Amino acid sequence: MAAPKKPQNVVYQSKAYRWSRPNYSRNRRRIEIWNFVFRFLASLWYINKPWTYRGGFTEEKKAARRQRQAIWIRESLLELGPTFIKLGQLFSTRSDLFPTEYVEELAKLQDKVPAFSYEQAEAIVEADFGRRVEELFRSFDPVPIAAASLGQVHKAQLHSGEEVVVKVQRPGLKRLFGIDLAIAKTIAHYFQNHPKWGRGRDWLGIYDECYKILYEEIDYINEGRNADTFRRNFRGKKWVKVPRVYWRYSSHRVLTLEYVPGIKISHYEALEAAGLDRKVLAQLGAEAYLRQLLNHGFFHADPHPGNIAVSPEGALIFYDFGMMGRIRTDVRVKLLDLFFGIAKKDAEQVVNTLIELEALAPMDDMGPVRRSIQYILDHLMDSPFEEQSVNAISDDLYAIAYDQPFRFPATFTFVMRAFSTLEGVGKGLDPEFNFMEVAKPFAMQIMSNGNSVDRNSIFNEIGRQAAQVGSTALGLPGRIEDSIEKLERGDIRIRVRSIETDRVLRRIGNVQMGTNLALLVSAFTLSATILLVNDKIWLALVVALVAIFLAGSLIRLMMRIERSDKMM
Repeated sequence: MAAPKKPQNVVYQSKAYRWSRPNYSRNRRRIEIWNFVFRFLASLWYINKPWTYRGGFTEEKKAARRQRQAIWIRESLLELGPTFIKLGQLFSTRSDLFPTEYVEELAKLQDKVPAFSYEQAEAIVEADFGRRVEELFRSFDPVPIAAASLGQVHKAQLHSGEEVVVKVQRPGLKRLFGIDLAIAKTIAHYFQNHPKWGRGRDWLGIYDECYKILYEEIDYINEGRNADTFRRNFRGKKWVKVPRVYWRYSSHRVLTLEYVPGIKISHYEALEAAGLDRKVLAQLGAEAYLRQLLNHGFFHADPHPGNIAVSPEGALIFYDFGMMGRIRTDVRVKLLDLFFGIAKKDAEQVVNTLIELEALAPMDDMGPVRRSIQYILDHLMDSPFEEQSVNAISDDLYAIAYDQPFRFPATFTFVMRAFSTLEGVGKGLDPEFNFMEVAKPFAMQIMSNGNSVDRNSIFNEIGRQAAQVGSTALGLPGRIEDSIEKLERGDIRIRVRSIETDRVLRRIGNVQMGTNLALLVSAFTLSATILLVNDKIWLALVVALVAIFLAGSLIRLMMRIERSDKMM
């Protein structure tokens, strides 16, 4: 049988992405990436300087600049290629690290780039299996049905007659990842050691997390195992379909899956034309994800509309299992404590649990963080549970998280992003859909720490916490006596922080700096005058410029002192 040939009327897009070339310079790649970093830092400096705003500085003008910068970042990451497209998508889940404008724009980062040629796809398949394409498949469509930054999908048919799709990895992707991630690690070191951006943030830890996720996603054997696990978890549920993996035709760079066509879940007109109930589909989508999260502990981390379809019978079809999340058993136990703390509006318990979950970095003074959490607990409890919106809750969480010691793990942010995405899909299907209302019975499962609602387990947990309180009360006299003994020995140091005192001390320091600058301005001005009298014009000019620079610094310092006085 002759090998499949590319049809004459097929025209492949050929946008000249430098990273897609088979041979590219490592040094040139380093220059391109660092050029992006330095341009980003320069634009960040420009945005934060009030004197660069024509007509005066306003918060609205600053927000507009940041929005334009966010768009530029998204477009630049697309130009930099697969590694940075994926990093951008991961960073779109880290609202605890980046401002809202960046996160919202990165969430729009489309993982779509021009397809590579059939000849390249054919070469990868033959290299991995040691056999020609026509020996493996009865037919193989040379035109991909979908293309993304990591690979593309071709429709094919096995010699046994089964219809399949073959996912082929982009040529040279692993080499590109190796080069890019080595450069990214250097950038992470730079930010880790930065006096401002490195404080309180573990950039190297974030790099390690991204490194692990990216390499797992380009290993198609790992994706195949994920698909098998996901399908086993939903066996017996006829309203969920997962494509079967054909392991005989799969490798680390090629994944062959059962062809399971369906209607894209966001194609509402097509769903109605097929006679499917959109309200039922919205409910099933929420239930499917809650089962993944609470019953299985293994969930799809990227459930956007492109990865979910609907069969003609009304079953949900899930695709693309490269990015999955797991929730360990010990994390579920800590989540139980967290939910009890939220239910009781106990900010202290919530803070302690978040520290145990490594979602909050401990600090010397946790007062501001505790007050922020107490505020959001009170705010969230103002309306009934079923009236809450996932987007509103996540926005509130991220609003207090940015520039605070919150360090939401990837699992947490994947869950919140998936919840928000599914809520958007649900509201598209049914305008009256409320994700929290569907989640209510499953929340009871979390509180009972099991897979079924059991009142006894709830009472047992309440009894456990009551016993814990009783134990603490009985131990209180001993703790008081121990504290008194430490006071007598001088082993206890009391640290008191006064905000007013801190402000006065800062003002004294600023006034002292102003005095020093005034003396320097006077000295340089006098020196310039003496040099000018003695006909040393050029030297006098240099000294005069130094005096002017110092005078400008003095004026800015005086303005800052004046602003702080008005705030006191």
